[in-house]
Parts: sequence; C-alpha cells; structure tokens
Amino acid sequence: MQSKNPVLSRLGQNNRQSWGGPTASPQYLQDMYNAPAYAPPTAARPMTIDDVVVRGFITLGTLVLSAAAAWYFHFPPQLAGPAAIVGLILGLIVSFRQSTNPALILGYSVAYGIAIGIVSAAYNYIYDGIVFQALLGTMVAFAGVLAVYALKIFRPTPKFAKFVVAAGFAAVALMLVNWIASIFTQGGIGLRTDSPTGWIFSVAMILLGCFFLLLDFDAIEQGVRAGVPEKYSWLMAFSLTLSLVWLYLEILRFVSYFFNND
Repeated sequence: MQSKNPVLSRLGQNNRQSWGGPTASPQYLQDMYNAPAYAPPTAARPMTIDDVVVRGFITLGTLVLSAAAAWYFHFPPQLAGPAAIVGLILGLIVSFRQSTNPALILGYSVAYGIAIGIVSAAYNYIYDGIVFQALLGTMVAFAGVLAVYALKIFRPTPKFAKFVVAAGFAAVALMLVNWIASIFTQGGIGLRTDSPTGWIFSVAMILLGCFFLLLDFDAIEQGVRAGVPEKYSWLMAFSLTLSLVWLYLEILRFVSYFFNND
C-alpha cells in the first residue's frame, strides 16, 4: 500500500531503485510530495439555538402527527396503555443514558403521541372542546415561561434545579401511591379526583411542568455557551417535548374539573 507521507514515499522509491524496480515519473513524485501527510479528523460542530429549534419541531411535530392519526383513525382505547408504556420505557432510556439517538427520541414521540391522541379523543368526547382549551393553555404557559426566562425575571440556580428534580420524583411517587390505593379504594388518596385535593395537586403539577421548562431553557443556553456538540440538540428537544407533554396532560385534567359542557 502506497504511503501518503512524502518521506516514506521517497524511501520507498529509493528502495525500489536499489532493488532494480521501475523508476517513478517526475509528475508522480510531485503529486506524492503535494499530498497531505496527515488529515486531522473534523471536529464536531457546536450546537446552536437553531439546531434545538429544528430538532424540537421534528420531535414535537412527530408526536402531534401521531396523536392526530390516533384521533382521526379512532385507535382503540385499549392501545393507549401499551403505547404509553412503550413511550415511558423509551423516555427513561433516553433520560438516564442521556442518549442523543434520534431513533429512540422519535420512537418516544410516536408511542406517546398515540397514547395522547387516544386520551385526548376520549376527553373531547366527554367534554366537547376541552382539547382546544388545553392546547391553548399549554401554549400560554410555554410563552409565559419563555418570557420570564428571556427577560431574566428569574433564572434557575443549582439549588432550584435540585428542588425541581426532587419534586418531580416525589410527584411520580405520589401518583404511583395514588394508583395503588385506587385499586382498593375508589379515588385512591384523592390526588386525581374532582375535589380540593385534586385541584391543588393539579395546580402543583402544572407549576412543576413550568419549572421543568425553565430548566430546559437554562440547559439549552448553557449548552450553547459551552459549545457542546450539535448532536445534543436532540436531547434538548426531547427534554422540551417531555415538559410540554407533562404540561398539556396536567392542564387537560385540570380544565376537565371545571369544564362546562352546556
């Protein structure tokens, strides 16, 4: 195999001459001399805000299209549970491994989108027009949190981040306890019932979703400043989508408590 290093190439030519081999032409030697001796690997391009926006549209768009398909084609309600479980598993894999694999992230969007589409169709069947109100509430919450962050009214601190993460784990644990209790007692411990306890818990969950959005915006800004590789824009987009899904579902439930269907 011919080396591109000019020094090694010349040594090879000398050896071939001493062995009586064919002599290379002057043009060939000149081409070998001009060839780069070493091509350094291309450094990964740093992530930009535009990268996150584009990946965010792709991730959230995939989820919305999946939800719309589940609604339009009347996917059976029995499919909501398995789809949610698949989405949850993929989401946990991405979260704990900090994976930037687009296949896993878009797989989460498809699976959870199907579950959300089925749930939204069921809610809208009972409370006509509630989905539009929940979507509007989610967009208002997103715009409000973005304004708070962009105007530097509040910026997350390390202590605040630890509090939000701990509150998130506590909320999931409480919902799990409520679900187990509901097997033995109707309504469980009341966290998901149309009652003052349920209202307060839903408001707390909506606020927690807004707090997670603040952490997402801060992570994106810090990542851009640190010059992390462009591939991490997928992880940022996933995190934003996760927070928006949380917000939408909690707002949907909260609005249902006070929805007037007359």
